Amino acid sequence: MTDSNIIRRRICILIDGDNAQAKLLPQMLAETSKYGQVTIRRIYGDWTTSSMNSWKKVLNNHAVQPVQQFRYTVGKNATDSAMIIDAMDILHSEHVSGFCLVSSDSDYTRLATRIREAGVFVMGIGERKTPKPFVNACDLFVFTENLMPKKKQSRTHTAKSTKSKSSEEPEPIPLLKQAFDIAVREDGWASMAMLGNALYQIDPSFDPRTYGHGQLSRLIGKYKKYFEMRTQENNGTTLFHVRLKE
Repeated sequence: MTDSNIIRRRICILIDGDNAQAKLLPQMLAETSKYGQVTIRRIYGDWTTSSMNSWKKVLNNHAVQPVQQFRYTVGKNATDSAMIIDAMDILHSEHVSGFCLVSSDSDYTRLATRIREAGVFVMGIGERKTPKPFVNACDLFVFTENLMPKKKQSRTHTAKSTKSKSSEEPEPIPLLKQAFDIAVREDGWASMAMLGNALYQIDPSFDPRTYGHGQLSRLIGKYKKYFEMRTQENNGTTLFHVRLKE
């Protein structure tokens, strides 16, 4: 997908206030903005309850529209139905060309599938505990754990875990190899862009940040035992290519 397509894409972000963290709102908006212009911003919940108080402090600063949804039955979440109905109305209005659904609730699986069936880009943001069907129904899924500031202690722990598994194949390698088989050209090389697209086809929740790297190229560069990289200059832009070592 070209940068120009991303720039032209208009995205609607719909947030399930009962299943998202208010403190991560700036990060969620910034993450969504990587894939287009966020033109519609709505958050759903029962604003008469104290559980929504944390959102009230950040909504105005980020121009997010709160949508009131009363709970008709104790213990039941009415937010999902209101959000789904609005999403379908917006989809049929054709005012946007992409959606971001913020929730860790599997109830949005069918909604994400329906949006994709319409040929519209859909991304999700939720916790790592999000059910796999919802994750796989999206074109792209970002775990909120990857939006939180990294702690030095966690990096140390990751390093220790990697050393303890030195005799095994590192965790992302099987996935990277599978994606490479999809993206490889006849000359045995694959562009980094095509490799990234293949990774999201296999696993929409793939994210280099899960493995401690901000970019795919840096993650690949870590595993020189398995992959070889080369660069190519094209009109002032550096393109990366990857080859699997035998």
